[in-house]
Amino acid sequence: MTQLILASQSPRRKALLQQLGIPFEIQPSMIDEDSLTKDPLSLVRELSLAKAKDIAINYSNAVVIGADTVVVHNNDILGKPSSEQEAAQMLARLSGTHHHVYTGVCLQYVDRHGSLQEPVLFHEQTKVWFQALSAYPIHQYIASGSPMDKAGAYGIQDDWGAIFVKKIEGDYYNVVGLPLSRCYLELSSLKERYSLELQLSTP
Repeated sequence: MTQLILASQSPRRKALLQQLGIPFEIQPSMIDEDSLTKDPLSLVRELSLAKAKDIAINYSNAVVIGADTVVVHNNDILGKPSSEQEAAQMLARLSGTHHHVYTGVCLQYVDRHGSLQEPVLFHEQTKVWFQALSAYPIHQYIASGSPMDKAGAYGIQDDWGAIFVKKIEGDYYNVVGLPLSRCYLELSSLKERYSLELQLSTP
């Protein structure tokens, strides 16, 4: 049986992949996410590839999923806030405006002999509009601790994060951290190409 491995410790990506009903295990990549790359598309693709390969070299007959998500506002990449003050600044900046969320995904198949095959690398982009926010909801959200491990200091799936979002254009799950529809299609294609024994549920 071909193993499916998620190279991420994100509880959100874990929950999303579980929605597909596909058996998988988690082996978080410890790859350094700092990069000199300023282009968001290059960044998420570069990091998702690095994360997948970091784990894949330790396996055989496995498909490793690497992913990376960034929030981009006015051409600036907003990562995870380093402090509550920075989280407040990010949310105030996003208030009443729109931004883009990019997620890069890499599917790295390593065959029975431990050889890495050509990676499947793709990305999705979603446009997100925020409501105009007052200081109170920003303060309450930060007090919950939820923004601190999320790019752009918010999670669209959170109670307060959901209230912040006015509308989106694109894949909702991409904003959460993993574009499910595209992932399933690419996994299905990979399974067929290499005749893999992946347990992919039928939608």
